[in-house]
Amino acid sequence: MRILVTGGAGFIGSNFVHHILNEHDDDEVVTLDILTYAGDLDNLDGVLDNPHHEFVEGDIRNHDLVADLVEDVDAVVNFAAESHVDRSIEGAKPFVTTNVQGTQTLLDAAKDAGVDRFLQVSTDEVYGQVLDGKFTEEDPLNPRNPYAATKAGADLLAQSFQTTHDLPVLITRTCNNFGPRQHSEKLIPKFIKNAAAGDALPVYGDGSNVREWIYVEDNCRALDLVLRDGTVGEVYNIGSSAEKTNLEVTEAILDAVGASEDLIEFVEDRAGHDQRYALETEKVESLGWEPRYTFENGLKKSVGYYLGN
Repeated sequence: MRILVTGGAGFIGSNFVHHILNEHDDDEVVTLDILTYAGDLDNLDGVLDNPHHEFVEGDIRNHDLVADLVEDVDAVVNFAAESHVDRSIEGAKPFVTTNVQGTQTLLDAAKDAGVDRFLQVSTDEVYGQVLDGKFTEEDPLNPRNPYAATKAGADLLAQSFQTTHDLPVLITRTCNNFGPRQHSEKLIPKFIKNAAAGDALPVYGDGSNVREWIYVEDNCRALDLVLRDGTVGEVYNIGSSAEKTNLEVTEAILDAVGASEDLIEFVEDRAGHDQRYALETEKVESLGWEPRYTFENGLKKSVGYYLGN
């Protein structure tokens, strides 16, 4: 299989590129990334010279470039996105242009080229918050911040192309990822580095907001499986059931680094801060997937990675 991976120099995208090239000897990967602040060629160290890999610097909103690349692949996996909630609250425009218009450009090119599979990589945040129970793939979308709203818009666009144009679309919605190559603005790498430096760890509100955490390697395995074996037109939730409050995550990081809890600093809560996300994952598990990493094991590996880099 020849796969176009957009946003492949970012956090999850680069881990996915490494996973595909390590696990599938006959696959070829074309990585497209515009290399904004969140995309880094260092994330592709070890595969840039791989004869089965080609890197292209470019924008998914560039129709001619995207059309040329999609014409020569069997599948598209779309990771390309602006993804930081705080940044979306400060200014939504780049989220709309990249997450919605960029996805539309990819979908148009994929339709015209007749690709075999189009995997739209999405997020649990499109469902909004859930105080009890877990979201299933059939639950309505209720995004509550600009980032989540643009990802929901991209999901709906992808589904419309499947319905209207018979484009073989699959969608995954994953909980919070963590692990190697994550940008330092994100909670876990930021707090690891702050703790190691003796700097404050700013926790929103009282730290009671709950997130479900998955080690990125487990997510990449699930994405790979959905790409190959998932049913066209379906949505697949990918979660770990490892629910932690933000305060529990903070305390676990401090313990792993060996830093004092005195570094915790409670700050004003984020506007529209969702209280809890949780996903039902029976559908992806029916394909034969389950997470291999506990939160604790994944955090240990993450601390080792960030302190070593």
